[in-house]
Amino acid sequence: MTRPPAAPGAAGPGAYVLGVDSGGSGLRVALGRVELPGPLATTLCAEPVRTGPGGIDAGHLLEQLLPAARELLGRASASATGSAPAGEIAAVAIGAAGMATLGDRLRSELPGALAEALGVRRLALAADAVTAYAGAVGQRPGAVVAGGTGMIALGTDLMEWHRADGWGHLLGDSGGGAWIGRAGLDAAMRAHDGRRGGSPALLDRVRAVFGPAEALPGLLYPRSDRPAVLASFAPEVAACAGADPVAAHILRQAAGHIAEAAAAVCPTSAGTDGEGGEGGEVALTGGLFKMGEPLIAPLREELTRLLPGARVTSAAGDPLTGALRIARALAAGDLRLPLHPTMLFVPQEHGSGQRGGTTVRDEPRTG
Repeated sequence: MTRPPAAPGAAGPGAYVLGVDSGGSGLRVALGRVELPGPLATTLCAEPVRTGPGGIDAGHLLEQLLPAARELLGRASASATGSAPAGEIAAVAIGAAGMATLGDRLRSELPGALAEALGVRRLALAADAVTAYAGAVGQRPGAVVAGGTGMIALGTDLMEWHRADGWGHLLGDSGGGAWIGRAGLDAAMRAHDGRRGGSPALLDRVRAVFGPAEALPGLLYPRSDRPAVLASFAPEVAACAGADPVAAHILRQAAGHIAEAAAAVCPTSAGTDGEGGEGGEVALTGGLFKMGEPLIAPLREELTRLLPGARVTSAAGDPLTGALRIARALAAGDLRLPLHPTMLFVPQEHGSGQRGGTTVRDEPRTG
């Protein structure tokens, strides 16, 4: 495992830390202290960070982050009791959607820019799945399933990361909101045509939500936000599941896909004799699971079957909480989550001593 050692002069009590969550709804920023749980204050920049040919736009992120950080510092200083020097930020952790594949500019430009603008010496840049993990599980071994429009499972034994799915609605995200919504729309159109596997109940919901079923292709295919439109129908599937066997079957299939992804990444000491063993923790996070029992009940059944002994929990915190936790651990020299060049990157010149070459595996664990 590659782990950043405590930097010289590791931040003590009273120092500020900054957590950042960059996603499709905008940039969320939280200011906290090393020794205190939770944030002192948070703020939202409602404009999502742009992505261009070079990946995530580092300049656009900074245009929003720096004023937000200074605003939070000002608010904290106004209410401070003198326990920390005004404006001193010991560590920053930024979690961003697309960081793993589109984060080259962030990794090359942010360390120097944040050091110059805010005096930050300790910086961590993380994929949003990693901050979701840190928010849900903390720095313990386990797994997190992050479900929304898409679906990704991420696990670690604190030696390396294991990832399953998260490949987008065309290649995967099986069991996620777009997957459920598309399956529900398929069942509705089958009922419209009189084909086997159709659901009159879901066809009624299509007409109520979108209008005439035959107009649906024209409404759906030109949209650039097609995954979100598909996912918007997932709650309709859940609402029909109690009385409609087709809708219930879709959610059982989704639960199976989600459980398979969790089983592929969850560290466990279960043996191969079929008796099971001490399972790991599997935390569920994201808007997908707000659908409640129609999805959660079959998911728990599938997880019990595939991961005997696993503890299924609700996330203790969200990705912004996770970013703040990573920043706090980095400032205190106690970051135990494994480093990785794209999943969790700590620049060498900002307190690591090494860049980190921990692997991340996309294949299932075999024990």
